[in-house]
Amino acid sequence: MGKRSRKTRKSRSELQGYVVVTFAEDLDLAAEYESLLQANDIPVVVKEQRDHIGNLEIAVMVPEEFLDEAHVIIESQDAYDEFYDFAMDGDEEDDFGEDILEDEF
Repeated sequence: MGKRSRKTRKSRSELQGYVVVTFAEDLDLAAEYESLLQANDIPVVVKEQRDHIGNLEIAVMVPEEFLDEAHVIIESQDAYDEFYDFAMDGDEEDDFGEDILEDEF
């Protein structure tokens, strides 16, 4: 029987064929990616692991045949989040474009 991960309870043999689609900076973001991919019918596993210098990494993994689709879904969500963040930041600056409307005559 393969070694089991505490986070995912999946054995290494069950993860064969899974590849990393992205690394999350924290467990909350990993959970968001996991929910997003599951909502799009993509099997997903979140696995905590140590990198070569001992830092904790949180890998979001999908079966290899879903890799391209998973990338598109995650990138689309990230672009949406960035746009939303930009739009919310724009509300704080009321002078955007103000100089354009002023005439110097």
